[in-house]
Amino acid sequence: MAGTVVSNGVVAGQTAGVAFAQHSDARRSRQSAAASASYLPSARRCGTASKPFLSGSSLLLPQSNLISAEKRKNNAVQKGETTCGLLDFVGRDLLRFDTGKWYEDVEQNGAMAMYMPLEGGPEGRYVLKLKDEGYHILNLNARGLGDPEAYLMKVHGVRPAHFGKEPIATFYMPPEVDFRLSLLHPDSKGLVLWLTDGKVLSRAELQYLTLIPVLRPKVRVVVEMGGARQVEWYPLKEIVGMPPPDATILPGEKKTQV
Repeated sequence: MAGTVVSNGVVAGQTAGVAFAQHSDARRSRQSAAASASYLPSARRCGTASKPFLSGSSLLLPQSNLISAEKRKNNAVQKGETTCGLLDFVGRDLLRFDTGKWYEDVEQNGAMAMYMPLEGGPEGRYVLKLKDEGYHILNLNARGLGDPEAYLMKVHGVRPAHFGKEPIATFYMPPEVDFRLSLLHPDSKGLVLWLTDGKVLSRAELQYLTLIPVLRPKVRVVVEMGGARQVEWYPLKEIVGMPPPDATILPGEKKTQV
């Protein structure tokens, strides 16, 4: 092909080679674009707006424009465009007006287990709610806590490291909960024991934490048990599998059927 010459004197092989190279480059570009598109979802979205009045384009619009705005948003999703709503910028947990319900559950159950987003931040709203109600917060980490009963409710010994230069000695510390209660103001409502990393505690240790509000009526217990997409809380008794009070049967007794 390279030796073939047309009547006008132009080498046909050179022209064909340039055209073939351009065609190959265009084909490779189309193949790479198709391969990259196969790994992408059909619709990229920052989040899902479950309510029309919280979507970004339909905020503060009349009711007649809500349907058209939602239709435009659906069309954008089908085309693969990125759509964002108000909840994607503010945060879903910050818009939850549930601190009142949270406080009622804490007062009713005494000991609560919490699950919250791992990035942190939302728990501050619930701590502030307890502070506004008159509680003092005692923040402790469950890692290295040792025996919760001895550390929180009894006089316990502490033996610091001596590094080989000091005599081995044991110091005795007052119970943490009782000591904090004695320092509270008379007008204070009580003490909230807030434990982080509660997942490292055993079932027996968690069961004892549920008894602290019974032994000390002015004490409430909150244990962070793990992470979740949104803030969730449950009575600690349900998490550790303790039976309800009416299901407790003393030894030698028989359960009467009503």
